[in-house]
Amino acid sequence: MSDFFVSIFSTLTGGVVGYVIPFLFVLTVVVFFHELGHFLVARWAGVKVLTFSLGFGPELAGFNDRHGTRWKLSAIPLGGYVKFFGDESEASTPSADALSRMNADERSYSFHHKKVAPRAAIVAAGPIANFLLAIVIFSVMFMFLGKPSTTARVDSIQAGSAAAAAGFQPGDIIAAIDGQSIDSFSDMQRVVSTKAGQKLTFDVKRDSATLKITATPELREMKDAFGNVHRLGVLGISRANTAGDAVTQPVSPPTAVWLGIKETWFVIDRTFSYIGGVFTGREAADQVGGPIRIAQISGQVATIGFAALVHLAAVLSISIGLLNLFPVPLLDGGHLLFYAVEAIRGKPLSERAQEVGFRIGLGLVLMLMVFATYNDFKHLAAS
Repeated sequence: MSDFFVSIFSTLTGGVVGYVIPFLFVLTVVVFFHELGHFLVARWAGVKVLTFSLGFGPELAGFNDRHGTRWKLSAIPLGGYVKFFGDESEASTPSADALSRMNADERSYSFHHKKVAPRAAIVAAGPIANFLLAIVIFSVMFMFLGKPSTTARVDSIQAGSAAAAAGFQPGDIIAAIDGQSIDSFSDMQRVVSTKAGQKLTFDVKRDSATLKITATPELREMKDAFGNVHRLGVLGISRANTAGDAVTQPVSPPTAVWLGIKETWFVIDRTFSYIGGVFTGREAADQVGGPIRIAQISGQVATIGFAALVHLAAVLSISIGLLNLFPVPLLDGGHLLFYAVEAIRGKPLSERAQEVGFRIGLGLVLMLMVFATYNDFKHLAAS
C-alpha cells in the first residue's frame, strides 16, 4: 500500500469517533433548519408535505404527524429533503402525467399547481433559513460571551514585509482601513487577510498624530493550530500580549443582533471573494472541501470547545445557503431560475427542457462532489 493511502487510512481510522460525532452534530443542525425553512413556508402556502427527511436512503426511524407528513431519519446522513405532494422525486422534479390526472381538490394542495410566487418563496426559504440560523447563532454568542477585543497596536514588524515597506513603526495603532473603523487587532487581521494584493489605506495613530499609510498585503500560506494551510493576506506585523490588554466587551441584545448580521455578511463576502479569486487565479481551488473535510474540521474544532463547534455550524450554514442559491438545476437556485423564466414567459419551461436542465445540474453537482472529495483525500494525505 502506498504512503498516500496509508496516510489516509490511518487518519480516518484514528479519528473516526472524534470526527463523526461533531460532524453529524454540525451537519444535522444545518440541514434540519434548511429543510425546516422549506417545510414551514410550504405549510403556510397550503402545500401538502409528504416527507421531511434528515439524510437519504433507507429509513432508520420515523413517525407521521397529524397532517400526514412522514418525519424520518435516513441511513445516509449527507443532507436531507422535503418532498411535496406532486413531486416525482426528492429533487422536487414534477411528473407531467401525474399532475394532469389530479382532481381539483388535489391541485389545491399540490406544490406544482401553486403560482410562481408561492413556489419561489418555498424554495428560497431553505437558504434564507440557513442565513437566519447563522445570524441567531452569532447573535446569541455575542450576547452571552461578549465581543473579544485587543488594541490594534503594532508591536513588531517583519523585515522585508509589506508593513516595513509602507513605513509602519512599533507603537502604531491602526484606527481604520479604507474608512472602515477598526476596533481590535482581530478586526484588522480579518480585513487584511481577505485583501491580498489590494492597496489599502490605513488610518494610524502615532503618538499624538494621525497618519495615513498605504500598504498592500502579501499573499502567504499560513498554518493554523491544526496544521491546515490557508492562503491569507499578510502585512507582516504582530502584537505582544500584555496583561489587561485583551478584554471582552459586553454587548446589548440589539448590538448582538447587529454584530451577528455583520458576522454573517463577512462570511458571505469572504466566500464570494474566494470564488472570484479562483476564477481570476488569485485563489487556489484546492481549498474546496467535501464531507470528509468538513468532518475533519468539525473534529478539530470540537477539541476547542462546544462554542467553537456551534460557531462552525453557523459558518457551514451560510456556506450551504450560498451553495443552494447557485443557479444550477437540482439546487434551490436552479429551481428559482426556472421560476424566473416562467414568470417572464408567462408559462413554465417544457418538461423536456426541465429534464435536460436537471440532468446538466446533476452532472455539475456530481463533478463538484468528485472534485471536493479528491481535495479531501489530498488534505488527509498531507495531514
